Amino acid sequence: MSWGTELWDQFDNLDKHTQWGIDFLERYAKFVKERLDIEQNYAKQLRNLVKKYCPKRSKDEEPRFTSCLSFYSILNELNDYAGQREVVAEEMAHKVYGELMRYSQDLKAERKHHLQEGRKAQQYLDHCWKQMDNSKRKFERECKEAEKSQINFDRLDNDINATKSEVEKAKAQLYLRTHMADESKNEYAAQLQNFNAEQWKHFNNAIPHIFKNLQDMDERRTVKLGETYRSFAEAERRVIPIVSKCLEGMVSAAKAVDERRDASIVVESFKSGFDPPGDFPFEDFSQNLSRTGSDGTISGTPKGEREREGAPGPRPDPKHMSRTKNKLWLFGKKPKAPSLEDFSHLPPEQRRKRLQLRIDELSKELQKEMDQRDALNKMKDVYEKNPQMGDPSSLQPKISETICNMEKLRSEIHKNETWLSEVEGKQSSRGDRRHSADNHHHTPQGRESPEGSYTDDTSQEHHTPHRRPGPPQPGNPNPDPHEFDDEFDDDDPLPVIGHCKALYSFDGQNEGTLVMAEDEVLYIIEEDKGDGWTRARKQGGEEGYVPTSYVEITLEKNSKGS
Repeated sequence: MSWGTELWDQFDNLDKHTQWGIDFLERYAKFVKERLDIEQNYAKQLRNLVKKYCPKRSKDEEPRFTSCLSFYSILNELNDYAGQREVVAEEMAHKVYGELMRYSQDLKAERKHHLQEGRKAQQYLDHCWKQMDNSKRKFERECKEAEKSQINFDRLDNDINATKSEVEKAKAQLYLRTHMADESKNEYAAQLQNFNAEQWKHFNNAIPHIFKNLQDMDERRTVKLGETYRSFAEAERRVIPIVSKCLEGMVSAAKAVDERRDASIVVESFKSGFDPPGDFPFEDFSQNLSRTGSDGTISGTPKGEREREGAPGPRPDPKHMSRTKNKLWLFGKKPKAPSLEDFSHLPPEQRRKRLQLRIDELSKELQKEMDQRDALNKMKDVYEKNPQMGDPSSLQPKISETICNMEKLRSEIHKNETWLSEVEGKQSSRGDRRHSADNHHHTPQGRESPEGSYTDDTSQEHHTPHRRPGPPQPGNPNPDPHEFDDEFDDDDPLPVIGHCKALYSFDGQNEGTLVMAEDEVLYIIEEDKGDGWTRARKQGGEEGYVPTSYVEITLEKNSKGS
């Protein structure tokens, strides 16, 4: 149906309808603008949320638990999801909102043009009607004047008293009025014909054409709305595959949580490599008391045998015992040890991991230096073959520096590998050595070194006699004077399980340590239990602790295999 033929007389209503259509389009554009603002704010809040909960520590300090890694994967997927929301907002901004606003401006200009044409056509028709109406009124007026002249002439012509001049004057006036009426009639007829022609053109050509243009404009507006509705939905549908992948990634991250793996990581992270402490020996503080027959059974030795053995040894100091007991417990509170280059302040297992990690890092650096050296040598060869490209001697300082760096890295790797082999050797033999020592005596397993922390020795147990490195520091020179007192409370001497040769002299100023001279041979009565100290006995019978790194130890075969 055509607006031009069906709505030829509804110009004002079409004016209102087209204005409503443009207002509705702008209202929808405003809706899209608010929607994309919501998407942008949503994406921004998601990114801030991800940033808030992302780890801020270095990669070395990040936890390796599967639950944490899965959570970080979910955060990454959520960040990608936020990016897709930003894509949706951008699509809506450019392909929907921006397009609607541009089209709205075009519609307003086009509507204004068509309405102006319609008003001009209406004004021209009104002008023609006024001209026709004026000519009609003039014709009517002239006819009335002519009738009056006719009546006046007839009255004078029939009046016998009227003069001839009066009759002639009335006749001339009648002729004039009749002629003017005829001219007005002709003019009115012409104006009427012209008005009818213009009115036909107006309602059959001009108005239908203008209304047809308005109808086309309104139909295009409707089509544009449908297209933007589709674009609005397409902006969401385009990101659905990527959003689905993000959600699948979150589900995969959830499936990757492994409680057994996390439990093993806890073990790897905190395992010290020490053996649990053994049983505490019974310490009889009632030996100096006079026993009666009724309470003599509290001790493991019968009363008669105690009398035959003679008076018991001196009673140990209770303060000393309580202090020693606290230090015997493996997980007791200890002062923080300083960080050493060989990580000897760490437990064996953690020390092994740190050394292995350092060796890997140094190996990577060495490989980089080797690649740089090869590249410099190739460049030097090119310069030698083509002197115009550069001076070969200018590369020599850089090559020398690279080779020097390689030697330093190799030395560091060798040093760390030595420490690593030392730790791995101790870990593989610690169980057998601890079992051998426990067969002869019961000493608490959690003993500390004089400096108050668990330490491993910083050099190999077996040194070659031809090359001796400088003696490492055994620890704090001012330990607790009662640190090792409880280790010598037993009356029965411990059996000899090997011998050692002093590589360096040791002054043994601390309580419980043993003085030794360089190249002096001592008997081993208790092996190093992971704290860097070995219990030894001189040939004269004096016992005490010496630094393990200061002696070259040889164990008896039966002791190693026990």
